Amino acid sequence: MTWPTGGGLLPATRIPGGELAAVAAAADYAVLPVGAVEWHGPHLPLGTDLILAEGFAAEAGGTSSPAAGAGGTSGPAAGAGGAVASAAGSAPAAGSSGDTTTGFPGPRGVLFPAVPYAACPGQTRPWPGTVSIRPEIAVGYLADVIEGIVAAGFPRLLIVNGHDANMSTVRAAMEWVSGRRTASLLLVNWFQLVTPAETTELYGPLTARGHGGAYETSGVLGFDPGAVRLDAVTDLPPKPKLPVGHPYVLVESRPDPWQGWSGHISLASEAAGRKVRATAGARLREIVAAWVAAPPPAPPTADPLPDATTDGPAPADGPTPAAGDPTTVTGGER
Repeated sequence: MTWPTGGGLLPATRIPGGELAAVAAAADYAVLPVGAVEWHGPHLPLGTDLILAEGFAAEAGGTSSPAAGAGGTSGPAAGAGGAVASAAGSAPAAGSSGDTTTGFPGPRGVLFPAVPYAACPGQTRPWPGTVSIRPEIAVGYLADVIEGIVAAGFPRLLIVNGHDANMSTVRAAMEWVSGRRTASLLLVNWFQLVTPAETTELYGPLTARGHGGAYETSGVLGFDPGAVRLDAVTDLPPKPKLPVGHPYVLVESRPDPWQGWSGHISLASEAAGRKVRATAGARLREIVAAWVAAPPPAPPTADPLPDATTDGPAPADGPTPAAGDPTTVTGGER
């Protein structure tokens, strides 16, 4: 199996076992979409999060385009237009995209089947069609899936997420695997690739983001407009956010008004969905290009950090940092 000239994605399920080692050695990364089967209201399909995770996973490899219509298979969209799309869109640098129309080669990926089931919040579990698994089961299952892909020869794994509650379970699984295997594990949540300020520019001052709201509905319209029933609901204005500008996570039993979803659906449109898809897709490809160009990590170790009693490297000159000193903290941003 070989990639197109411009890079892109090969389906893992179609790789013959005898060719796996060669494909893995030639691949720059693997991709795993993660979603959920969950009620999103009468207007959206139960597979909303899967449609978005799988759709943006394909966008990561530059294998589909809003300009080609839903389900198209050309390169990334050109001229999707609008204020949001323009924020993404200068020409990519060499090696930064799978867009064969630019003449630049893109990274070569292998696409694994999506994880369809997830831990779902208490606010959606009582609603019909939601299939929820326990969080502790979700973490263990995801850890096994991620480790299996890494063990198959893909130390770089991109996880494209379409379900908010997966952010914690996927992160926990990634942390577990990275301590056992040499791996570079990248989680990207499609809904964070367009900023709240940009959604305000696109939809106006009314709240557009949220479960089943205009932003998510538009996202599905950008990939599969036939799956959406805009006439099935009227607007259900969501509960206002706290009047502060600081980040926080608020989990409530039932954030009334609520019907397993909320939002101003009248703001959603296929045109807005194409803009969201073009912008988020371009930014995802930019992230992937920077990631595959970065140096790989060192293998994990079970040994403690060297100190004065070991044969490890001598500490640098200067005072020893006190406990709690920021210089003693390593790892990613929390």
